[in-house]
Amino acid sequence: MELSPETLKSILDQAIVLAYLIIPTLIYATLFYIVGRFVVNKLVKGFSRLLDARDANPSLNSFLVGLVKALLYVSLFIGMATILGVPMSSFLAILGAAGLAIGLALQGSLSNFAGGVLILLFKPFKVGDVIEGQGNAGKVVKIDILYTHLHTFDNKEVVIPNGNLANSEVVNMTSQPTRRVDLNVGVGYSTDLNKSRAVILEILKNDERVHADPEPVVFLKNFGDSSLDLTVRAWVDTENLWPVYFDSMEKIKAAFESNEIEIPFPQRVVYSQKD
Repeated sequence: MELSPETLKSILDQAIVLAYLIIPTLIYATLFYIVGRFVVNKLVKGFSRLLDARDANPSLNSFLVGLVKALLYVSLFIGMATILGVPMSSFLAILGAAGLAIGLALQGSLSNFAGGVLILLFKPFKVGDVIEGQGNAGKVVKIDILYTHLHTFDNKEVVIPNGNLANSEVVNMTSQPTRRVDLNVGVGYSTDLNKSRAVILEILKNDERVHADPEPVVFLKNFGDSSLDLTVRAWVDTENLWPVYFDSMEKIKAAFESNEIEIPFPQRVVYSQKD
């Protein structure tokens, strides 16, 4: 099929008109992208320096910088699509459908993600704290956006989803500078309680790790089956809690033996009746 000169001229004229319409738009969109990308990078770097200056959590910093960067680039591409004449209603509908599909596919991960954001923002615990949660106790060695890593006291690593931690009870054992040592000691029913109390308090008084304020106390807690149950309470620095506990238990036993204070054990009295 041959085209007439008039048809060719008409096609050429339309192509020139179309080029005049499209080329400036493409140039404008390209310039918009180049300038926008430069601005986005500057804003992201400035935001990153601002977070670093605040000495916030590194995991939170990385997440926030990534989130801001993603939002800025989405805004940049929406601006380019607007310049190129893409209908915004269709574009937003596609984004909404994609977001819904991703949300349904990653429902569990999104729960952990939200939990990680809450933990990093509100800081119920931080790296280095000893916590108890989800049936595990240990030292926090890493907090990711999805998981928290613990090292247990027998040196096992436990990885707990942040969604579970954020929605359940967590005990932070090292968030406070001081802790109370609680000891339970049993003495015989014939024992002088004042003497027992004085022996225990003397041990705690001579331990430099035990705080004088609040001062240690010893009181009768319960009348047991075989013993008078005493409760001992003393305040120490958090890192000294278990060393003071174990040392005090050994010293109390040795002091009771040297002062002839009975340490009872369960006994059963059997009566025999002859017919």
